[in-house]
Amino acid sequence: TRLIDELHQGPPRPQAMPAPDEWMSILGTVPLLHQPGEGFTYNTAFDILGVLVARVSGRPFTDHVEDRLLRPLAMFDTGFSSPPGSIDRMTTSYRRVDDTLEIVDGPDGEWSVEPVFASGAGGLLSTAADLLAFQRMLLDGGGEVLPRETVAAMTSDHLDPTIRDTDSVFLDGQSWGYGGGVDIAVRNPWNVIGRFGWVGGTGTSAHVVPSHDSIAILLTQTELGGPADAAVLESFWTVAAEVLGHRP
Repeated sequence: TRLIDELHQGPPRPQAMPAPDEWMSILGTVPLLHQPGEGFTYNTAFDILGVLVARVSGRPFTDHVEDRLLRPLAMFDTGFSSPPGSIDRMTTSYRRVDDTLEIVDGPDGEWSVEPVFASGAGGLLSTAADLLAFQRMLLDGGGEVLPRETVAAMTSDHLDPTIRDTDSVFLDGQSWGYGGGVDIAVRNPWNVIGRFGWVGGTGTSAHVVPSHDSIAILLTQTELGGPADAAVLESFWTVAAEVLGHRP
């Protein structure tokens, strides 16, 4: 139980995470679920990548993300904690419990101070406007921030059928690029080949569809805790597909 608590971020509680070196030491004691390249495992690899980026660059991961991505894209409301003086603009996060909403985190909670571990897997706080700037960068092939070949690799399928078959929860019929899901088949009203993006467990969704030059972003305040919550996202994607004109 202690290992699980110290290795996993969710439900969102960045202040409960140990420092990166301690986290890596704990992780090193956990047996692999499978050998690299033999299966799909969600989330943890991106926390490891954040630690490696900090070690290679010789500076905190937060500084690297700020200098290489957030400032060039003018994403001034995005970070690993809320910007100074912005608490009145923060919202409350909920989870559904039976027929009521239970508070998970408030404006003065987990993201009100800088965490000791900046999670590359899901530690950023953002806004719809900032996410739009990021998605526009992807849609533009990287703009002035990322090489075009890097974005092409990010948004391409990198899993073979054998690896996709090792996961029946997160992929849900999609495949995986570098950092997000890629539609490889039309299975639902909102699917379109090449659609790239992901769904956050806190109730968020952001996708780009290069073939239709479109972006769809949904931010809610309620965790995805069951079919009723997922239905909200499915309804949004279906309407977005109709509005943006990429229904099959």
